[in-house]
Amino acid sequence: MGAQASTGSRLRAGRAARGALAAAALVGAAGLAGCTTSDAQPSVVDQGYVAGDGSLVQLAPDERGEPVELAGTTLQGEAVDVADWRGAPVVLNTWYAACGPCRLEAPDLAEVSEDTADEGVRFLGINTRDGEAQGVAFEEEFGITYPSLLDRDGEGVLALRGQLPPSATPTTLVLDPQGRVAARFLGPVDPSTLRTVIDDAAAEAA
Repeated sequence: MGAQASTGSRLRAGRAARGALAAAALVGAAGLAGCTTSDAQPSVVDQGYVAGDGSLVQLAPDERGEPVELAGTTLQGEAVDVADWRGAPVVLNTWYAACGPCRLEAPDLAEVSEDTADEGVRFLGINTRDGEAQGVAFEEEFGITYPSLLDRDGEGVLALRGQLPPSATPTTLVLDPQGRVAARFLGPVDPSTLRTVIDDAAAEAA
């Protein structure tokens, strides 16, 4: 697939996110494995997530954590930092090319991304398994124009471990204009519901 395992190191999570999870990761390495679709935070970063159930959880503004810190290089070699996008909602989506639910929702994500671009909404994919060539082929197949980062070492997923961790693939997170996680979809998104959640987040900046 042309990409080395080190490509995942392009992603850098915020220091606070890494530090908060260091102890949990050590415990997980000692004997806890697998994955979960519950709100409990897994102790290890396991790229073999189980499928989500399509559930949606939203957090009120006073229930949200710190802004997400996530930056890296896209499949096309361009630098991106979600901190630069604050002031408008941001949609983060975990995926990989062989994931059936990811393929199912890809056209809907592409459409909602295009429909909301003029409103300042930004989308960012987080690819958890593929190499660059495979990831780019997926984007071309489904007409995805928003960027994606490679995250084969799980650092990007670590940056998202808050009240609503991405415990399935795909997971879609909606960040509020301050960069905090406001909502989480587990499994394929419903495009009309996603659009409503984005609109709700955008209204907070008004």
